[in-house]
Amino acid sequence: MGKLAGEGFDPKAFLSKVGTGKTILEFEKNQQVFGQGDVADAVFYIQKGSVKLTVLSEHGKEAVVGILEPGQFFGEGCLNGHPLRIATTTAMEQCVITSITKEAMIAILHNEPKFSELFMAYLLTRNSRVEEDLIDQLFNSSEKRLARLLLLLAHFGKEGRPQPILLDMSQETLAEMIGTTRSRVSFFMNKFRKLGLISYNGKIEVHNSLLNAVLHEKPELERDDPSSKV
Repeated sequence: MGKLAGEGFDPKAFLSKVGTGKTILEFEKNQQVFGQGDVADAVFYIQKGSVKLTVLSEHGKEAVVGILEPGQFFGEGCLNGHPLRIATTTAMEQCVITSITKEAMIAILHNEPKFSELFMAYLLTRNSRVEEDLIDQLFNSSEKRLARLLLLLAHFGKEGRPQPILLDMSQETLAEMIGTTRSRVSFFMNKFRKLGLISYNGKIEVHNSLLNAVLHEKPELERDDPSSKV
């Protein structure tokens, strides 16, 4: 990989440029980055755009297991000895993605502490999110799971207030992510809008009142919940 910049090394700059073992790739909306069962020989970093992770069961049922955004890695399972991809990744919009070979990734993690810190921070955040999602699926109603997902997609807390959800995400995708049906998502979305928790203005806009309803477990999030009648 050649001599690295030592203390002056900038991980973000490193990820944005072509180099030994690194390629900058562009993907169109709905284009697949890699498929479940493909050989796992590289790690990917999202510079621009969003990527959907889906898994196909032995019975042919597909489920969305994650939405990744700029600044996030994916495909890191190859570093842990996974020879094949365990999920399919698809661009949800136009994307610019850095591909780093397994060998180059191992070398940079070994040689550059700043890059190792960046990658470790990603892994810790991802693991915390996985744990939260598991608890969410086990203990919360589908309505509360949808509310939490909307807050996450709106990046609540990063700028002090929710941001418009810029992703063109269908109700089918939302339903797959929280483990319910499209009809229930439609019911909940209409309910949230009538209660003033969200609004539509070309894109979904999440209001502070949705967070308050989730945190304080207001009864309106339980009333008329079809999932409780199944």
